[in-house]
Amino acid sequence: MLGSRPMSDWIQAYGRSHQHPVNRACHTVGIPLVALSVLLLLAAPLVHGLWKAGLLCFAVGWAFQFLGHAVEGKPPEFFKDWRFLLVGLRWWAAKVFARS
Repeated sequence: MLGSRPMSDWIQAYGRSHQHPVNRACHTVGIPLVALSVLLLLAAPLVHGLWKAGLLCFAVGWAFQFLGHAVEGKPPEFFKDWRFLLVGLRWWAAKVFARS
């Protein structure tokens, strides 16, 4: 799905659009909220009202990310290539777990 390009290249390209500390902080919060929202929305048919929490997490997560890009002054990478939507979570994990 990511083509013949190695993941390290995707992460490096993603990182170039996320240099500003405020943008990085916004993505550190926003990316896991969006990921959580997907899980909540998938589970929503099983739990009454869970879709509300899922939508809230989705909206707040994306708001953080777009705020970060406004500060950075660069558009999100997925505007150029949708596959960057899949790279964001991997980038986040690399940043979070590199600190451990």
